[in-house]
Amino acid sequence: MELYITEISRYLITILLALYTIEGFMAFRYREEEKRNGIYIRQNLLMFCVHFSCFMVICFQTGKIQYLFFYMFQQILLFATIMLFRMIYPKGNRLIVNNMCMLLSIGFVILTRISYEKAIKQFFIVTVSIAVGMVVPYVVNQLAFLKKLTWVYAAVGLGAIGIVLALGSVTRGSRISYSVAGITFQPSEFVKILFVFFLAGALYETNDILRVALTAVIAGAHVLILVASKDLGSALIFFIVYVFMVYIATRKWIYLLLGSVGGCGAAVFAYQLFNHVQVRVQAWRDPWSCIDDAGFQIAQSLFAISSGGWFGLGLFRGNPTAIPFVEADFVFSAVAEELGIAFAMCMILICIGTFIMMMLTAAGLKDRFYQLIAFGLGITYIFQVFLTIGGGTKFIPMTGITLPFISYGGSSILTTLIMFFVIEGIYIIRQSEEEKIVRTKKRIRGEKSRAVRGGKKQKYADEEDEEEDD
Repeated sequence: MELYITEISRYLITILLALYTIEGFMAFRYREEEKRNGIYIRQNLLMFCVHFSCFMVICFQTGKIQYLFFYMFQQILLFATIMLFRMIYPKGNRLIVNNMCMLLSIGFVILTRISYEKAIKQFFIVTVSIAVGMVVPYVVNQLAFLKKLTWVYAAVGLGAIGIVLALGSVTRGSRISYSVAGITFQPSEFVKILFVFFLAGALYETNDILRVALTAVIAGAHVLILVASKDLGSALIFFIVYVFMVYIATRKWIYLLLGSVGGCGAAVFAYQLFNHVQVRVQAWRDPWSCIDDAGFQIAQSLFAISSGGWFGLGLFRGNPTAIPFVEADFVFSAVAEELGIAFAMCMILICIGTFIMMMLTAAGLKDRFYQLIAFGLGITYIFQVFLTIGGGTKFIPMTGITLPFISYGGSSILTTLIMFFVIEGIYIIRQSEEEKIVRTKKRIRGEKSRAVRGGKKQKYADEEDEEEDD
């Protein structure tokens, strides 16, 4: 009986996630949130079915009742997150919240399979992070002075990563974290958000060459500190975010070209300067030549992905723990091995769909400051996804970056949740802008209609044109 359930579940779980993914992209057919209600409800049902099916298999495979209780707590958390967000922020974007919860549920499943203790820790971190994140959209909407803290963002960001460089602890050769009261933080994760706010504040009013040069100096200081800390993955993210945000602010291709040239030069310099970069590049180029050493991780990752096939081996039927640090750096490989390549591809599409919604949110904004923030956070998110999956599949060298919501890591979870809730706050601002435009147009049309009878048609026609231009 257990064998039949496990075998059937391999296909059922993938089909359910595929349907969820399709529903997510169907949401782009409609502009108004109200017309997407049916899609969101179906997504929620499919998400809970995927989650339940995965834990049913886990319980059958292990025979441990503790997994059932853990599953119930997760369901309560995910359901409460969806319902509370809908009640507190009725104008928010539910697709982003649904995708966030779907990815979190996948993370719970795969971490439970890899390490039950780490999955419990992750659950508590997620719970606290969601409680903190629920306040963020309100803060974004109510605190207009956020636009005036440009240089504060830069100073706090530089200070935070500077402290790590001076006093932080070394993890796998990189100085990336420090501890306060027994709690370990990775400041570069939080500084990503401050960095985006800094760039938005510096570029939204003026983006002449002097302002771009000034932001380049401060951005360069961030990157250099991270390079000195040997946190090269984070340094790469900061650099890419800076280049794209400058391009978006100025609409000048020359900055993308200069950024590409500078990035290539920096990569060559880092390769010459750091021995561990040379090791990672060698492992990426030919992991089989050093399979007993530097190439072991990537070789095991490729074995895991290939052994899973389209529908996976089934939960607890693979060997993902053979990959060192699988819960952080190679969690995508664990998903592909036990849940299948088709499941993993749907997971990637969910990430892409979330990114598209972030970009659409940014594109529809009138407020330039919040528009740049939405663009910057969206680029940060999708580039981090690219680095993690690209490294695990040997598409690019490994960077040590975690997969948002899936990988184990407290700082990463909290930071990504805050990023998503910032986007939600910005989406609510966009909804308010659109409602204001609609009300203004209705008022002007009403006044125009009354003015026609009074011989003032041309005056109000000009006023309407000016309002639309604004």
